[in-house]
Amino acid sequence: MFFRTYWLKKMGIFLAFLGLIGGQLTPAYAGMTSTTSAVQQQQHELARADLLKLLDRESVQEQLQDLGVDPNAAKQRVATMTDEEIRQLNGHLSEMPAGEGVLGLIALIFIVFVITDMLGATDVFSFVHPIN
Repeated sequence: MFFRTYWLKKMGIFLAFLGLIGGQLTPAYAGMTSTTSAVQQQQHELARADLLKLLDRESVQEQLQDLGVDPNAAKQRVATMTDEEIRQLNGHLSEMPAGEGVLGLIALIFIVFVITDMLGATDVFSFVHPIN
């Protein structure tokens, strides 16, 4: 019994030591962040969340399925879009009349999927072949 607890304590100390050493392998960088960049980052995150919430609507999901796009694939694509792509997509949505926003979004997502399929970044549509 004593022998077992002795080795368990030694093993626990050793694992704690490894955890402390392993945690120090990646350096931490500190720097100044401007208010403008912090606000812009927050706006990009909100815009991405708004697009994802729009994709959760049943009417949008039905129309995506009618076009042959998996709604989950669309959500994953929106989640991996750059901030510039999100800004452009929201710019297109804000220019559209209220009734056309959903249809325009679906058309725009369809076009984005076709372009990313052509570039070889995704493989959503079987009829689109990557550019060599």
